[in-house]
Amino acid sequence: MPLASLLQTALAKRADLIDQLNSPSTDIPKTDCFRVFHGTVEGVNGLNIDRYGEAWLIQTFHQTLTEEELEVIHEALLAVADLPIVYNDRSDKHSRILNKLDADTEAYAQSEQVITENGILYTSQLRHTGQDPLLFLDMRIGREFVTENSQKKSVLNLFAYTCGIGTAAAVGGAKRVVNVDFSSFALDAGIKNAELNGVESVCQFIHSDAFPALRQLAGLKVTSRNKNKLPSYPKMSASQFDIVFLDPPRFAKSPFGTVDLVNDYQSLFKPAVLTTKPGGMIIACNNVAKVDRETWYKSLVRCVEKQGRSVSDTIWLDSYSDFPSFDDNHPLKMVALTID
Repeated sequence: MPLASLLQTALAKRADLIDQLNSPSTDIPKTDCFRVFHGTVEGVNGLNIDRYGEAWLIQTFHQTLTEEELEVIHEALLAVADLPIVYNDRSDKHSRILNKLDADTEAYAQSEQVITENGILYTSQLRHTGQDPLLFLDMRIGREFVTENSQKKSVLNLFAYTCGIGTAAAVGGAKRVVNVDFSSFALDAGIKNAELNGVESVCQFIHSDAFPALRQLAGLKVTSRNKNKLPSYPKMSASQFDIVFLDPPRFAKSPFGTVDLVNDYQSLFKPAVLTTKPGGMIIACNNVAKVDRETWYKSLVRCVEKQGRSVSDTIWLDSYSDFPSFDDNHPLKMVALTID
């Protein structure tokens, strides 16, 4: 099917999201950031198009768009809203951005903007020293869930990135939010997010590798992959939380351990369970497509039971329709477990 037809079909499916932006009604909290075209499922593998506030963002992950393809996309998007269009060609190794932009577009892409999701404000910058946008849009259901369930709760947000989950929890009335991430750049964005919403007084931002932070909070000994030397890390006291949000990357190595969502999710999940209060909730995420949802879930339950505890309630958080999937089997799996 021609690209123009695929785009029109995708835009028609997002008509409610698009129409909401033009509605004078204030009854529904504003959302101006969402996926417009999810190419892997909607017809062009590796092409994603998103609305980020007052801009369109095009990203390619497998091959560079031709001038003709870019023209087709521009025409379709500008017919919906005359906004700046930023194209990030990330088809190189490690998803680094390859392409240059004209001076005006580059300046806009590098500038700080503010986007809105369900009435909550987030900082946005479509090109920066990192690779990814500052808010992962497919996590919207997770942010909604913690907003709705955080009233007067303590929340631990691990692998916090720009602290979208932590900000949502604080806006939802959390009494304490601890955000942990190894990137100072990401945490700086998280601080801005808290300030944009006036919730900085309940938020902490811990610049740390997740392993030592998590093990200290769980009351476990901090260990290192190098048996002869333990790197420095921020010291923390053991503590338990009403809600623990665990959203690790697919694979990462650090001096303190290896994150591996395919082969060893338990090395993170076990201490995360230990930081969860009895009757509290742990929300676990796994973004690897080849990991079977039911098999992964059963491994989480076994891990809980091996610690002498039990799962009393399970809630699956499925991504919204602007992130369609094959056979309703979305790569991003999110499950909220209440642990007694």
